[in-house]
Amino acid sequence: MRVRPGFLAWVSLMPGPNSGAGESTDGVPMSWDFSTEPEFEAKLDWAREFVRDEIYPLEVLDLDHAEFRRLAAPLQQRVKEQGLWAAHLGPELGGQGYGQLRLGLLHEILGTSELAPFAFGCQAPDSGNIELLALAGTPEQKARWMRPLLDGEVLSAFSMTEQGTGSDPRQFTTTARLVDGQWVLNGGKWFVGNASRADFHIVMAVTEPEAPARARMSMLIVPTDAEGIETREIGLMNDPDHKHPVWSHCEVSYRDVRVPAENLLGDRGEAFTLAQKRLGPGRIHHCMRWIGVCRRAFDMLCERAVSIDVHGGPLADKQTVQNWVADCAAAIESARLLTLHAAWKIDQVGASAARTEIAMIKYHGAAVLHDVIDKAVQVHGSLGFSTDMPLEQMYRWARAARIYDGPDEVHRVSVARRLLREYSPTPTPTEHVPTRRASALERFREQLDVAAVLR
Repeated sequence: MRVRPGFLAWVSLMPGPNSGAGESTDGVPMSWDFSTEPEFEAKLDWAREFVRDEIYPLEVLDLDHAEFRRLAAPLQQRVKEQGLWAAHLGPELGGQGYGQLRLGLLHEILGTSELAPFAFGCQAPDSGNIELLALAGTPEQKARWMRPLLDGEVLSAFSMTEQGTGSDPRQFTTTARLVDGQWVLNGGKWFVGNASRADFHIVMAVTEPEAPARARMSMLIVPTDAEGIETREIGLMNDPDHKHPVWSHCEVSYRDVRVPAENLLGDRGEAFTLAQKRLGPGRIHHCMRWIGVCRRAFDMLCERAVSIDVHGGPLADKQTVQNWVADCAAAIESARLLTLHAAWKIDQVGASAARTEIAMIKYHGAAVLHDVIDKAVQVHGSLGFSTDMPLEQMYRWARAARIYDGPDEVHRVSVARRLLREYSPTPTPTEHVPTRRASALERFREQLDVAAVLR
């Protein structure tokens, strides 16, 4: 497959170095520039070639988790030497301090292979947990848990969701009570990523049952060698035998699990606030990785269209296929620009002020992801439906995008509510033409009278 430069080539979107890299024709500096600093563009070029040449080959090997980690170790070292390891973190934590916009551009490349984030030290849930520990951890917690996680020596899990509660964390029932200097944890969690492979879990539990809804929960660091933890691996639509080399997903039971009082992460009752800070920027990474998946599927679609002849000519000459190509190209570009704008806004004003943009890219990007892969499968016919192509696996995993990190329906409601707050009810529509005409006549009455006299 050859990816030609052009409309959907890997064009980077970045603000200028001084928010004025470009100039208009009258010489006035502009505040936006669709280009990348040469130094960072070189990093992206290296990452693109590295993922294609070193990560793609691993996809077709039947590797278990241990084998994959062994083969990934030297690749991780090469990433570290390039200064791209854990790029989501600030320099004080061993990262590059790239900010969300540059991260988005990098994740677009990493998204082309679900194995790539692990090689770059930015795989979920570890990347988000590192940020949580950096944000709320004590010096001791950072030394014991964050540093080994950052170095890739251990793995972690984020134990939040509970079956039957939908997207409403206010319904969580897992509890933790402070007894004789220890937290005693009881309850069950559902769909916990890497719970069976992790060295520790960060668990959200109700510690303040009488507090307001958003202040009832706290976060606890729970080592997986503590007594009373049971995990059951869950087969997924894209991984029915739960043999994925990077991730597992589990149901977890905590029965009288005891951890020291100092394993509280952040303040009591702060879990909801911390979770929002963790999940917001993480959605940027998800959405940009989806763009990478879309781009790879799009390339397969186009390659197939120019390679197969049916009914007297190549697929590429059929109007329906041409419509798919054009529509997918526009959809990918729209999702990409929407996501990069959200990333830019986070860099400018913070995640809390970009909630509408973050929610919007989640449901919009998930729909684009599904539709592009679907069209690529259709163009390939039975070959696309078979395991001889990666499209069927991509298609099955894409379905999860509409669920994890909050169902699309919830994000749509959130966006709509925020947008509607900007409007006030009015008995007469603001754009009512007769009302506007009367107002305009009153405003320009003198000028109109003079004009009438002159006529």
